[in-house]
Amino acid sequence: MQGARFAFGPFVLDPDAGTLVRNDGPVAVSHRGLKLLAALVGRPGEILGKSELMDAAWPGTSVEEGNLTVQIAQLRKLLGPNDDGGEWISTVPRVGYRFTGAVEQLGVAKQKPLPLPDKPSIAVLPFVNVSNDPEQGAFADGLTEDLITDLSRVPGLFVIARNSSFAYKGRAMDVRTIAGDLGVRYLLEGSARRAGGRVRINAQLVDARNGDHMWAERFDRSVDDIFAVQDEVTGKIVEALLGRLRTQPSRTRPRNLEAYDLCVRARRLIDDSPQMAREAHLMLTRAVLLDPDYAEPYRWLAMNHWMGWVHWGGPTEADRGVALELARKAVAIDPNDAGCRWILAYLLAYERCFAEADAEFARAIELDPNEADTWAALSDIAVLAGRVDEGLENIRKAFRLNPFPASWYYLTLGQAQYAAGDYEAAVDTLRRDETYRTSSRRFLAASLAQLGRLDEARAEVELFLVGNPHFTTRHWATTEPFRDAATLEHFVGGFRKAGLPE
Repeated sequence: MQGARFAFGPFVLDPDAGTLVRNDGPVAVSHRGLKLLAALVGRPGEILGKSELMDAAWPGTSVEEGNLTVQIAQLRKLLGPNDDGGEWISTVPRVGYRFTGAVEQLGVAKQKPLPLPDKPSIAVLPFVNVSNDPEQGAFADGLTEDLITDLSRVPGLFVIARNSSFAYKGRAMDVRTIAGDLGVRYLLEGSARRAGGRVRINAQLVDARNGDHMWAERFDRSVDDIFAVQDEVTGKIVEALLGRLRTQPSRTRPRNLEAYDLCVRARRLIDDSPQMAREAHLMLTRAVLLDPDYAEPYRWLAMNHWMGWVHWGGPTEADRGVALELARKAVAIDPNDAGCRWILAYLLAYERCFAEADAEFARAIELDPNEADTWAALSDIAVLAGRVDEGLENIRKAFRLNPFPASWYYLTLGQAQYAAGDYEAAVDTLRRDETYRTSSRRFLAASLAQLGRLDEARAEVELFLVGNPHFTTRHWATTEPFRDAATLEHFVGGFRKAGLPE
């Protein structure tokens, strides 16, 4: 039900905006969890089968039923008990789930459109999979992501990041509304079909200001020509928006389409949960075996190792060593990929190879100034180096390029606000990550402590230590890539006030 919002208990769910609010305070919920909750709340009292729910959360993707169980458990924990002390979501054995609470449908929530940048601005909406095989959804998603990457590398364009473009997947909305939400003038939309060794792509460029179609074309080629088609579409868009072609250093393309598909599917899973990140690891490892000269799987394997998803419980020294080796391999294979560069830069900073890290960040921005994740990661490193104003500016750039980002953006923003002494803003930001991303609680506790709200700070510390029982301030201070003693002392002082273990 397009544009509808739903109220139940202390919550308001806005599926279109991708937000869940409790008592007027935002609650962080994963992308999959939001999709599941929207499906359940949209049909209260009805039994929704497991296959229907899995289609809602993982459209066009084959996943194990256990992933649905994990997401439902996380939603129950997030929502807590209903007014009667029971669960909002009940299990119907061997069938599915049902939303048991009373739901009130609200009107459309209006949001202020973002201002347009001072350059041609565009968002690439997810291409629709029009084949009869839902497994080809990964192909359509990969095509969309590659077009976003190729366009974002063009000087003179402003390009919305993947995470925010994919917030509109499967949603039929007016182009003017989408463009207003994202703060762009132009939208690229289309469809893709791959079957029998052929690929058919329809693409059109829309001026959202008046709804006019500036360019449209249909491509019917051999599947082996898919990357040539991507280059052609990119060239047509650039010519339409800038009036002339601008070439960028070429990226290394995969030689094996199965490896390409595996990588696209794995990218969706990495941030969902440790269980799904393990599945992503298996997919990426298979992709490397199929195409050892394809940089993308090395890049995401590096992050999987560095985040500790491979062995759970946090990264070991060996994991971080493997992560750095994989990141270097990715850059060696494709030195013109900004995504590979920023991940290497981030890992180098944590190894305290600061000069090399700074050079890699600079090269990543030179290759792709629209890569929002680069700006967000650089914000983290700049703040810990004592360049707090620069860090705040970097994370603001990241949010503008990616208005609907992953939750770690909020952690990074809250950290920067704390470093700037803006504790009230930090509290507002970091509460968005409550329960979902427990690592943010240490900064939330420190911000509350600096405001003198010690009881709240202690409560956050207790919750943080449940998920991080071995945390000590001393160890944290030695592992984070601080370059500024005053900034380090500011964080340590807040942790001490909050009561985090020494």
